[in-house]
Amino acid sequence: MHSRKLALATLAVLTGLTLTACQSDDGGDDKAAPAGNTAADSSAPADEQGSAESSASTGSGDSSSSAGSGSSSGSSGSSDSAGSSGSSGGGASAETGKCLTSNLKISASDATIGDDDPATVAITFENTGSASCSLNAYAGADLSTNSGSISAERGIKASVPDHPVVLKPGEKTYAPVLYPVNKTGGSGVRITGLTVTPPDETHSVKLSWPGQPSLPVSDSDKGQGVEIGPMGSIGQGEG
Repeated sequence: MHSRKLALATLAVLTGLTLTACQSDDGGDDKAAPAGNTAADSSAPADEQGSAESSASTGSGDSSSSAGSGSSSGSSGSSDSAGSSGSSGGGASAETGKCLTSNLKISASDATIGDDDPATVAITFENTGSASCSLNAYAGADLSTNSGSISAERGIKASVPDHPVVLKPGEKTYAPVLYPVNKTGGSGVRITGLTVTPPDETHSVKLSWPGQPSLPVSDSDKGQGVEIGPMGSIGQGEG
């Protein structure tokens, strides 16, 4: 009987030890699992971090594209420079030399219509040179008369162009000489010739007078009412 109790006690002790060992193993597994989960958690952020780095690299690529756009913009700047060159080409026409008397064919003709008063003589300027040239504002016109020379005044009512008249080779322009009609019935002041001086020139051309033969006698010292219009303005009603 005593031996049986001892055997039971021994069995109980062994059973207790076995249970303790099992619990110890289970505890190890429980602790190992969190460790495994921790590694998994660490792995996940690492992947996310890798994705972030990959995204950053992509951002760098976009930045490079932006730089490329900057280069394209630079090319556009070159196009603007070409435009500036075009503007310089336009400025070259502003540097066209003046028309010299020696390169102009100057003539005069009667341009009066009907009984218009004042009457009109048109002076023609034709470029006979090999290059374009410019005529600025007013030419000089002097009428030779039996009473002396009469200089045409610049027309007060005539509008002056804000830029010179540019003539290419072979092109023409005109300027009007306006003068009062002699209606007195007397001989008046007899006109014998016309002297024309191109703008900004000192060399003149003498022409025959194509208009009416005389001017009315006037006590005025202001050119007997004779006027000249600016270059490029021809027609009646300029006076």
